[in-house]
Amino acid sequence: MYILVINAGSSSVKYKLFDMKDESVLAEGIVDRVGMAGASLAHNAAEGKEIEIESDVPDYGTALELIADALIHPEYGVIGSIDEISAVGHRVVHGGEKASASVLITPDVESIIRECFDLAPLHNPPNMMGIEACRKILPGVPEVAVFDTAFHRTIPKEAYLYAVPYRLYGDYSIRRYGFHGTSHRYVAYRAAQVLGRPLEEIRMVTCHLGNGCSITAVKNGKSVDTSMGFTPLEGLIMGTRSGDIDPAIVFYLMDHTGMTAPEVNTMLNKESGLLGLSGLSRDMRDLEKAASEGNKRAITALNCFAYRIRKYIGAYAASMGGLDSIVFTAGIGENSSKIRAMVCSGLEFLGARIDAQRNSGPGGERLISRDDSNVKILIVPTNEELMIARDTMELTEVYRSISP
Repeated sequence: MYILVINAGSSSVKYKLFDMKDESVLAEGIVDRVGMAGASLAHNAAEGKEIEIESDVPDYGTALELIADALIHPEYGVIGSIDEISAVGHRVVHGGEKASASVLITPDVESIIRECFDLAPLHNPPNMMGIEACRKILPGVPEVAVFDTAFHRTIPKEAYLYAVPYRLYGDYSIRRYGFHGTSHRYVAYRAAQVLGRPLEEIRMVTCHLGNGCSITAVKNGKSVDTSMGFTPLEGLIMGTRSGDIDPAIVFYLMDHTGMTAPEVNTMLNKESGLLGLSGLSRDMRDLEKAASEGNKRAITALNCFAYRIRKYIGAYAASMGGLDSIVFTAGIGENSSKIRAMVCSGLEFLGARIDAQRNSGPGGERLISRDDSNVKILIVPTNEELMIARDTMELTEVYRSISP
């Protein structure tokens, strides 16, 4: 079974084609700058063929046509016909309170996605356009929505409610939703396999650290708390997002600087975080280099970043009544031995002891805690696309088994 995974963003469409016989990736790529000048397709086939095509891409339909043409191209394609694709899995960022799991896309599911446009205005509209474009390219082929928020639907009320008038929850659905759910679900599942223990018996903190960052408390295989909230702005310090701040700062800035609400929103989302603290870059590699050369603001940015993560790990250990494992994933989590060491320094009281040699070793999935560490510390590269493909295959097989 060939399954196409689509991640339609605000100006790009990422894709992977899986052969589910062995879960291998036949091809992957990205159509970048959709609706903008200088659009292009970067396509990589499993055989090592890499091509880049510059083209006008005014909309998502054109982007999907480019992808389809690349997949069946006689020179660098990987399948003979687009009809060989059995199903399409879509990453959808927000499912609100109605989406608690991955689901076959129906008119009712499309309504749920559209209802969340206001909650995720930069993500759900392009996600929906990607779904509509695939339907035109692959009419009659089952499509599945895999929601970033779904894994966090198990968070209890005391963790997802904000202490604002309760009517705001009822009238406007203001609550903690959490994001990166597909990543947290995958790495928790995989970490349990690496540890050789049932996921349902592990109290785990999964740390998704990239340009966007979030931490999730996973107890008995379920998300019980997560750092991102009503939007992806809450929680950890990120590349350009502030993470947790006193909300009164917003009003103070508006009163004292004349900034408008949209201007403050832009500042908090695009000009803050590591970029704002350092004044240099949002890229951790740049900041580590600058810190090694003695740049004080870079050093401060790294210290703040690691402190916030460490604080959340401690809080989640308390909320779960203990901790068995810490898992690092995503760009920074997988690649920065320095940040992992900084985060774990001070967690020895929980029984978490990182092994310096293992931590600084070659990349990839591995255990990096000491043998005497009660809390096992792991690196697990995330694979959201594979999780989407697995959900898509499972739901498609169920659909076909009950279809006349």
